[in-house]
Parts: sequence; C-alpha cells; structure tokens
Amino acid sequence: MSNAIPKILVTRKMPDVVNKKLMSNFTVSLNESDKLFTEAELQRALKEADGILCSVTERFTKKILNTTDRKTKIIANFGVGLDHIDLKSAKSKSIVVTNTPGVLTDATADLAIYLILAATRKAYLSEKKLRDGEWTGFSAVEDLGVSLKGKTLGIIGMGRIGKATARRANMALGMKVVYFNRSYIGSIDFSARPAQSIGHVMRESDIVSIHLPGDKGNHGLINEEQISLMKDSAFFINTSRGEVVDQKALIEALSTRRIAGGGLDVFENEPNIPQSLIDLDNVTLLPHIGSATKEVRDEMGLLAVENLISYFGDKDCPSRVV
Repeated sequence: MSNAIPKILVTRKMPDVVNKKLMSNFTVSLNESDKLFTEAELQRALKEADGILCSVTERFTKKILNTTDRKTKIIANFGVGLDHIDLKSAKSKSIVVTNTPGVLTDATADLAIYLILAATRKAYLSEKKLRDGEWTGFSAVEDLGVSLKGKTLGIIGMGRIGKATARRANMALGMKVVYFNRSYIGSIDFSARPAQSIGHVMRESDIVSIHLPGDKGNHGLINEEQISLMKDSAFFINTSRGEVVDQKALIEALSTRRIAGGGLDVFENEPNIPQSLIDLDNVTLLPHIGSATKEVRDEMGLLAVENLISYFGDKDCPSRVV
C-alpha cells in the first residue's frame, strides 16, 4: 500500500470510541448530521475515499459500484447482513467487502426472546390499554397470553443467532426446538430436532422465529404458502431481514387472525412500514434494534475499523466476505 494516509468516509454517525480509533489511524470524513446518503453522494464517496465504513442504510448497487474514476478499495460494513451491497459487482471490481459477525449474536438473540415473550403475552395490547386509560383493574379472563414451557419453537436458519435464540428458549424457557437449516450445523449443547423442510417447521411450531440472511436467494422465501401452514394459534417472529418474508401475506395472516400474532424487528423496504401493519394490535413492532446495545454497537464499529486497519496494513481482514 501507499505511504499516504488512507481517507475513510463514514456514512452514518458512529459511537465516539469508533470515531476515536478511526481518527488515530486514518484521515476521516464523518457524518455528524447522520443524514442518509443519496445515490449521487455515494457515487462521489467512491471517487473520493480509499475506504468506506457503511451501514445497512446505504445500498451499493451494481450501478453505484460501476462509478467511473472509483478510488474506494474496501467497503467495511457495520453489521452482518450484506444484502444492501451487490457482492458480485464488488468482487468483479476487486472491492473488498467486510462485515461484523459474532459480536451482535447475543444481543439479537436476546431481542428475539423478548419478541417471543411480548407476542405470546400480548404485551403491546396490554400496555396500550393501560396507557389509553382503558385498564379497569385485574381480570381473571381478559387478555390472556400463552405459556411457553413445553411449547415448540421453530427456528428457520440455525446460524449463530438462530442457535443462540434456540439455546435460550430451550434451556431458560423449557421450550422444545425444531429447526431447518440448509447445511449441517454440527454439534449443539442443547436439545433440538432437525426438520426436513421449512414447511415441516412451519406446520409443527407454536412459535416460528426467522434467522435467515437477506441475500437475494432468500427474498420472499417465507411466502404465503409457508405462512398458511402455521397453526392458527402460532406466532411469527422475525429479527433477520424483512425481505425474506412476503410481508403482504404476513399482514394478511395477522389481520385476519389466521395466525395468533407476531413480533417483528425488521421490515421490507425499511423504514417505510405499511399503516395496515402499524394498526394491528396482535403484533409487536420494533425499529430494527436487534444489535442496539451500547456494548454491541461499540464492538461492531471497532471490528469494522479493525478490518480497515488490517486491509491498509496489508494484513488479512478479520471478517472479509469478498
């Protein structure tokens, strides 16, 4: 690499500890206003910066990566999912792409368990009633939820986060676990049973939790046909990517009470959420906060910076994808 100090452009506002490490190693352009970049601004960034530290909100499409006079050699993603980056185009342009796996596993699994509890105990409906002044006191028969002990949790995608969620459900909540994963997952330290297909998991489970990467091969994988297999008493949880689910079919199933309820932290076409989903009282909705703890966001940013330091120091990046 050249002896010149590399210029790094950061597309979103980052934790102070991340900025400090960046500025001690690079010439840095920060986004203190935290405004979203336009397509034109991303193209300009590719022409001006040696490296870019981005998040899920920036879409590096084939068109953008084909920007002429491109200077950028590496895109360090703040997060695990890479469906917002055209990896095929990046590879063809010899642009290195990294992500931040591992550090957000526990936080996201914790949130999946929270959504399971919130959905099955009707937390949103109950809190809304209280805040709206409609709670009249204790009732032995109103707003009853579902106990989790002995119920079956179905995991679609038994990667790091899927395993961590299943472990919590089995060992802490006493739930049975059935899962589908495309590849062999190796040994696990809790009780779980593999299923032959996604359909088997959807049909058997009392709660279905989605843990799939958002690559194009998974877009719409959980479709109307799969959702129709669920029990009418079942709950649907998603903390992975909104694009892997047919959102229209899911809204229909929730609004008609074809399924009992759900908990969602991710959506198709974020941050635009259909009003028909917002209006439902049988689903808990969160604004993509799976990794949103101070500790995890610091770790994610520091790993992204470490990838940049390694690349420009002619070393192997800790978590290179392309």
